[in-house]
Amino acid sequence: MAPAQEKRVAPDPSRARRGRRRAWDEAPRWQIYLPLSIYLLFTLIPFYWILLFALRPAGSTSLVPWPVTFEHFQKVWSERSFGTYFTNSVYVGIATLILTTVVALAGGYALARFDFRLKRAFMLALLCSQFVPGALLLVPLFQIFAKLQMINSLGSVILAETVFQLPLSMILISGFIRNVPYSLEEAAWVDGCNRFAAFRIVVLPLLRPGLIAVGSFAFVHAWNHFLFALMFLSDQSKQTIPVGLNTLMSSDSVDLGALAAGGIIAAVPVVIVFAFIQKWLITGFSAGAVKG
Repeated sequence: MAPAQEKRVAPDPSRARRGRRRAWDEAPRWQIYLPLSIYLLFTLIPFYWILLFALRPAGSTSLVPWPVTFEHFQKVWSERSFGTYFTNSVYVGIATLILTTVVALAGGYALARFDFRLKRAFMLALLCSQFVPGALLLVPLFQIFAKLQMINSLGSVILAETVFQLPLSMILISGFIRNVPYSLEEAAWVDGCNRFAAFRIVVLPLLRPGLIAVGSFAFVHAWNHFLFALMFLSDQSKQTIPVGLNTLMSSDSVDLGALAAGGIIAAVPVVIVFAFIQKWLITGFSAGAVKG
């Protein structure tokens, strides 16, 4: 008997193309790590320079902060009133976070769950308001706060920061709420919950990443914003961290050690906050970008 002939399988051209494409796309590791290392170097050098000026003694030209001194931190905290500035910034940041989150949560729920006339126009107006620079709001806000006798009050800065943050926060939260299935609320209504109870029990726990993202964004913006605090606050005891940093610079000279120490004091709380909420922040912004 003749031996059975083996069947030859024709090569799959699509598989060959995928193999060539995979080999082409897989770049050597040095082509990935070298640009990242250069970018990291240029990013970390300014931070090292700030630490160098903040930790080395005044008048030193050493490129290594040794011996380490904390005299610049003590100077800005006690002599330059940075303790007061820090407290005011914490108060403004937390109040702005709470007020922005609560109002944006109510507005975002209305945009996500209710249909009304001119809804698209209202959403477009919210989006276009983000193109308006904060400097254009100074004159009308100053007149409003002057009539309300709120000039030189931290409340004026909190309200201004909230107004500036609300449009984007409402758009983001409405996107988060749209990602929550409406059937979950309907099931809660069937079980006897009213709309508010269903929102509090069912929807609100699912919005935690989105609320953390919106709240952290509002806090960081209020913490770093310079313009509103400069224009609405005249008393030094009510100034915030960005305005306090500006007082360290004069037309004649700049105390680089004190300025670097003040910059570190201003940056450390934000770095700590983002270190703890990084996972929730990325999850929240990616969820809000799906729909909206």
